[in-house]
Amino acid sequence: MGGLVVTLDVTLLLGVWIFLRLRRRTEARSRKDERETVLIVTVFGILLAPTEFGKWVVNTLTAMVSSVNGMHL
Repeated sequence: MGGLVVTLDVTLLLGVWIFLRLRRRTEARSRKDERETVLIVTVFGILLAPTEFGKWVVNTLTAMVSSVNGMHL
């Protein structure tokens, strides 16, 4: 259970870091900065996926997509 706590702490810090990076104006970013942001977001997703919250997000999105696919317009 200790590994889960560490994962949540790192995930929370990465989430805050992503939020602060994305608040800046787009034209002020370089290509290197864009690549770093993509790398950080990818690591964030990998750390978030095995947690209970990550599983809840996947299940919720799956249910939403299934309901949209089931609609006949």
